[in-house]
Amino acid sequence: MDWREHCGDKLVSPHQAVKAAVRDGDSVQLNWLHATPLTLSQALLERKEELREVRVGTIGPLFNWDQPGVEQAFTIEATYLGTTTRPLMNDGRLDFIPVMYFRRGELPPGLTCDVYMTPVSAPDKHGYCSFGHGLFMSKTMAKAARTVVAEVHQDFIRTGGENYIHVSEIDYFVEPTQPPAQLPPTQRNDEEVAATELICTLVASNLVHDGDTLQIGLGSVSSPIAMYLGDKNDLGIHTEVIPGGIARLVKEGVITGKYKTVNPGKVVASAGIGVFDDELAIIDGNPNFEFYDFTYTDDLRLLVNQKNYVAVNNALAVDLGGQACSESFGPFMYTGTGGQTTFTITAAFSNPGKSVIVTPSSSIVNGRRISRIVPMLEPGSVVTAQRAFVDYVVTEYGIAELRGKTLKQRAAALVEICHPDFKPDLLKEAKRIYFL
Repeated sequence: MDWREHCGDKLVSPHQAVKAAVRDGDSVQLNWLHATPLTLSQALLERKEELREVRVGTIGPLFNWDQPGVEQAFTIEATYLGTTTRPLMNDGRLDFIPVMYFRRGELPPGLTCDVYMTPVSAPDKHGYCSFGHGLFMSKTMAKAARTVVAEVHQDFIRTGGENYIHVSEIDYFVEPTQPPAQLPPTQRNDEEVAATELICTLVASNLVHDGDTLQIGLGSVSSPIAMYLGDKNDLGIHTEVIPGGIARLVKEGVITGKYKTVNPGKVVASAGIGVFDDELAIIDGNPNFEFYDFTYTDDLRLLVNQKNYVAVNNALAVDLGGQACSESFGPFMYTGTGGQTTFTITAAFSNPGKSVIVTPSSSIVNGRRISRIVPMLEPGSVVTAQRAFVDYVVTEYGIAELRGKTLKQRAAALVEICHPDFKPDLLKEAKRIYFL
């Protein structure tokens, strides 16, 4: 049977689907990042002359909503920013919702969903579609929505877990006019590559042990860590997003989930990012991989039951007390909380567990080198990882162990791993603030 026969009269044009689904005043949620439904986003944008007071919710979309006339019809909302939504946020044309509260099957506070739009695979012979490697929060969104609209991409992978939706749960299907969205590769200079290699080596060699279960945060420093874990045994994965390298470690027997206490034996995530085609082929139909809704992967009530949990996350800046800001420059948002706060708390409760913050010691911004280790966070900065839940901070200059340390000891340890250019000033500030 051709997949179109499963859809019947639900298969319509993008324009017809959006016209039938979206009303004035609706909240329209779009799937995230590389799962951005590009064809449906374009069809929705083309109704800007007809619609009014429609809220469009998205995370890191690969569709550009910064276009003329958008404000007349749409208010763009986000809980996490990307390259296409930062300009809107900076100009006051986007409403940002701080979200860190995830409970399985429940929309986080502040999020509503009248219409959900997402890419899916073609239905199988039983009528089930897959969300491919971009499930994210699709199960919860689809359940909450009055209307679900899906664009069909026939080459999407299938996984275990809850990475599926039946044709009976979808109101309209459309055939895409564009290929699936693709995240651009991370651009890093030689200095950033070298720092990342050193940091990942330090974490893998000193902080990750056989039998641990890992959460790996999305970011240029943490995401590559899988490339450095090849000598480990029986690792587990429970994370938001699978980065590149994880699938190969499963194939090689490094990741088995043997000692996981939540979803034992399974690699658990809501999506894959930075995963190449050969790795997608490993994941496709592999019983070792289970994709679940974001509200499951990030549910603190579930996560605290995981033993030997190691959370590895990025930061934009870390102060001398150990507070980590991972989402803003002062009060100006750059990304969002995501699940980092949840995972740092979880790792602290796991027995034993480790919360690890990774960051280069410095960055070049507008031609000027700045320190990522700072005396105090800039006023207005979001504290993503509270200092009591930060066990280790790692830069290319070493590992600062903070758990159980006094403020004086923390400051001294962080000064030791800063960039040498900033050490005299940081030491001076440590003495002033903490009487080091």
